[in-house]
Amino acid sequence: MVVHLNAISPFAVVIICVVALLIFGPKKLPELGRAMGTTLREFKKGTSGLLDEEDEKKNVSVIEQKDSDKENK
Repeated sequence: MVVHLNAISPFAVVIICVVALLIFGPKKLPELGRAMGTTLREFKKGTSGLLDEEDEKKNVSVIEQKDSDKENK
């Protein structure tokens, strides 16, 4: 099941924020936001590193294939 961001109404976002405020309190929310941002940033760095490695492997295999094609001719 795919949930689009448009499916969440502004009222639902307000309810979620109020519940989070009640559960964690006003002093903990900034700390949680910072921690979530740091985690997301590290995740993006990790996934971009994996994507860069995949692109590098594809480029190397294409170059090797071109070299082998030249040698066969």
